Amino acid sequence: MGDVAMSVPVLRALTTQYPHLKVTVLTRPFFEPFFRDLDQVSVYDADLKGEHKGVFGLYKLSKSLKKLNIDAVADIHNVLRSKILKIFFLGTSFAQIDKGRSEKKALISGSVFKQLPSTVERYAEVFKDLGFPVDLSNPTFAASAVLSEKLLAITGSHDKKWIGIAPFAAHDSKMYPINLMETVIETLSKEYKVFLFGGGAKEVEVLNGFQSKFKNVINLAGQLNFNEELDIISNLDVMLSMDSGNGHMAAMLGKKVISIWGVTHPFAGFAPFNQPSDYTLTASREEFPLIPTSIYGNKFPEGYEKASGTIVPETIVNKIISVI
Repeated sequence: MGDVAMSVPVLRALTTQYPHLKVTVLTRPFFEPFFRDLDQVSVYDADLKGEHKGVFGLYKLSKSLKKLNIDAVADIHNVLRSKILKIFFLGTSFAQIDKGRSEKKALISGSVFKQLPSTVERYAEVFKDLGFPVDLSNPTFAASAVLSEKLLAITGSHDKKWIGIAPFAAHDSKMYPINLMETVIETLSKEYKVFLFGGGAKEVEVLNGFQSKFKNVINLAGQLNFNEELDIISNLDVMLSMDSGNGHMAAMLGKKVISIWGVTHPFAGFAPFNQPSDYTLTASREEFPLIPTSIYGNKFPEGYEKASGTIVPETIVNKIISVI
């Protein structure tokens, strides 16, 4: 999800700077709402579990795509499926992302510790290779969505600052300890309206508990479709997230994003787009010197799973108050 969300500001810049271009994004149907505000961009749904499954399915997909009279292909994913599609597009201009795997391997091995190019920059490089250099220095964003009556009934008025909090991530090692997050939520809810984001029955149960305990806390998990969730995110004053998709969704909508990092690190290039470096709050490398232990947070030594707990709740609260 985060990878897809990070493509949006690049495509917005691309189509703004090259208004004659027509862009077709090949992606899963679930992600189509990400591109709803890009006038020159259409979405082609990839049915990877059905019609387009396997090599033969990808061949069928390539035949359908060629009917769109595509002049060039920008592969910003560079996985097995896209490499197979590349074969079917022989003769068409084709540029592929350099994911910097060797650089990232050096980062997690500890042989280097420095900022690597961001994923957004790597995406832009693909379009440059096709002859369309993209300037990301002055990004623009869509206007905040007008909330429907249904959403206003849930959110209430914007009489206080709106803070979004997405406390979950794909791996526990990327999550801030839930007892400390409760302290953050309780403190912020005394002055601001707090919206909680998540998914899945267990997450909903945890977030419902926070909603029932604290005033000005609204759990949105399980209540909204994807478009509605994006509508509310676009109206936030700040989003607090882990190293996760929610932070990238808020960033693509031009929101301020404070992100918390456990065993991963923003040096790998996955920090939310267009955010100052001090908006990333990282675990102590004095106590956990092997950070980053992996790029995606799925590998870490014993004892590292609670590394983000070295960031005290007061640090998070003060950072949010300072930028809101």
